[in-house]
Amino acid sequence: MQVEEVYRNLRARLGDVMPEGEILLKAEVAAEVLRLKVERDAVILGHNYMEPALFHSVPDFQGDSLELSRRAAETDKSVIVFCGVRFMAETAKILNPTKTVLLPTEKGGCSLAESITAADVRALRAAYPGVPIVTYINTYADVKAECDICCTSSNAVAVVESLKSDTVIFLPDEYLAKNVARETGCHVIVPSVLPKPGAAKPGSDVEQVMIAWKGRCEVHELFTTEDVDSVRKQFPDVMILAHPECSPEVVAKADFSGSTTAMIKAVEKSKAKRFLLLTECSMGDNIVAANPGKEMLRLCSHRCPHMHEITLEQTRDSLKYLRWEVDVPEEIRVRALKSVERMLAIGPKID
Repeated sequence: MQVEEVYRNLRARLGDVMPEGEILLKAEVAAEVLRLKVERDAVILGHNYMEPALFHSVPDFQGDSLELSRRAAETDKSVIVFCGVRFMAETAKILNPTKTVLLPTEKGGCSLAESITAADVRALRAAYPGVPIVTYINTYADVKAECDICCTSSNAVAVVESLKSDTVIFLPDEYLAKNVARETGCHVIVPSVLPKPGAAKPGSDVEQVMIAWKGRCEVHELFTTEDVDSVRKQFPDVMILAHPECSPEVVAKADFSGSTTAMIKAVEKSKAKRFLLLTECSMGDNIVAANPGKEMLRLCSHRCPHMHEITLEQTRDSLKYLRWEVDVPEEIRVRALKSVERMLAIGPKID
């Protein structure tokens, strides 16, 4: 695709949110990425949090963690470029051990993934023997390898219900655990100190118990009920959508809660004209670009520093130099694969 065509497409989508000069510069980079993608026999996966110029120009597939995990499992390309953060690229490598997986940044961290270790999971399993362990996909491969099944924000409820267990360990997001527990009728326990190995199951006086971990997303934990009340006071007609990594109190005050893709679909289907997304701010720009006529309010003081490491320029350089390849040791990959495949088996396939 020539620069002129990329420029026209980006200008049509982003003319209201980006200066024309910046669109032209980004179009030149995007055209180079598209050329390199063909040369490298690559597929590009773009998470919903990517910057608008990247999101609307080079990905073959866009979506949330679950959708992109499925796409990674289905690709026949030699190279996978994952425009997201490291745990996402690791998941692609878990599913595609013979393919080259590139992450367009050297680190691409995540506060949730860094809140728990494989040793922590082993300690939990020793403390609560026989209790199934669910790990949010926002974890690194060695943690997935120690767990029974993965989940994403879009299928967490279905995953927990599929276990048919009166006690479940849910890691590492405390707020997501509490929001899932509310939907599944579980009583949540967040232990400050792990009990001794072989301890009795907690909550013997309640039917269902969820043992959670005290991890939180550094972006979503910043949204408050005061934010919601303030916006509603100023804009009574606003539809507020909250990611389930927000606190249960914030989710309760929102009009809708769901994964990033579920939020996008809710905005597209809604007859409301004005929206507020309680999640990473870039997604608001991406939705507006695809849905002209809908107004997006923003609380953009809350940004994900890790997602913002991923740019068109970094994506170009990653493809050009095959830079920042992600690898997972085979012994860990094989065990983590079981958790990921169990997750992918739950819920409908994507179109």
